Amino acid sequence: CSLFSPTPSLCSLVAHRFGMRSDLITYNISGMGCSASVISVALAKDILAVRPNSLALVISTENLTQNLYCGSERGFLLQNTLFRCGGAAMLLSNRWRDAIRAQFKLLHTVRTQLMSDQSYETVWQTEDASGQRGVRLSKDIVKVAGRNLEKNFTLLAPYVLPLTEQFYVVVSMAWRYLHKLLRLKGMRPKLYQPDFKQGINHFCIHAGGRAVIDGIEKNLNLSPQHTEPSRRVLYEYGNTSSSSIWYEMDYIRRRCPLQRGHRVLQVAFGSGFKCNSMVWLCLNASQPQPGDL
Repeated sequence: CSLFSPTPSLCSLVAHRFGMRSDLITYNISGMGCSASVISVALAKDILAVRPNSLALVISTENLTQNLYCGSERGFLLQNTLFRCGGAAMLLSNRWRDAIRAQFKLLHTVRTQLMSDQSYETVWQTEDASGQRGVRLSKDIVKVAGRNLEKNFTLLAPYVLPLTEQFYVVVSMAWRYLHKLLRLKGMRPKLYQPDFKQGINHFCIHAGGRAVIDGIEKNLNLSPQHTEPSRRVLYEYGNTSSSSIWYEMDYIRRRCPLQRGHRVLQVAFGSGFKCNSMVWLCLNASQPQPGDL
């Protein structure tokens, strides 16, 4: 949870409420914004790598009730209209016997962060002129998110793109370098923009707002079918912060032609400013049963 961080922590609350074992190891992650869920899964992956035959429960939620903005400044009011309370839970395992019933396998996680003042102040919890506390969203948030997305996908590309797409990128970079080295006349050659649809079958784009989804759809040259899960989740649930990508994953499981071997990309943005992504491999494409979340 990003804004709601009580004492005892939410982790302690869950462990106590459900009577979990005393040797349980808990980590409470707050203040990471809408990308906290990817950070939590990456942390769980690192823990499971050194603790064989273990389970990791990741709970992603956002509670805005205690942080509702009661002022009148427009930069803060967007928080009240866009964000919603929500939550999701994921169970990760490194036990061999769980491979038979596992629905997805985690392939890759990539985390990037921009360090400029403009990026740092894009999402800012502060007080307005009258002393009312809230979250101010900068007008530059889409621009900053685009730069960080490019940085993140540059690191992710070698893991998910086929060799043909990587070859085109290398050739365009080499031609651009030669054009500069030889001081050739004419327009500087553009870098080849790889087609991530060649390596990814489904996209879970953080439902941070229509402008964010539109920007990623345009930059990645995605079809309306690829962004349908994000748009439907934004329409039906609003921006549920870090849990939104799991609402989208559930939408793909229920309403999209998900097949065994398909790869699903989840992308989320967070304050700081962070862009985090992870790729899942579908192992079991069976249709969820009624009541199965």
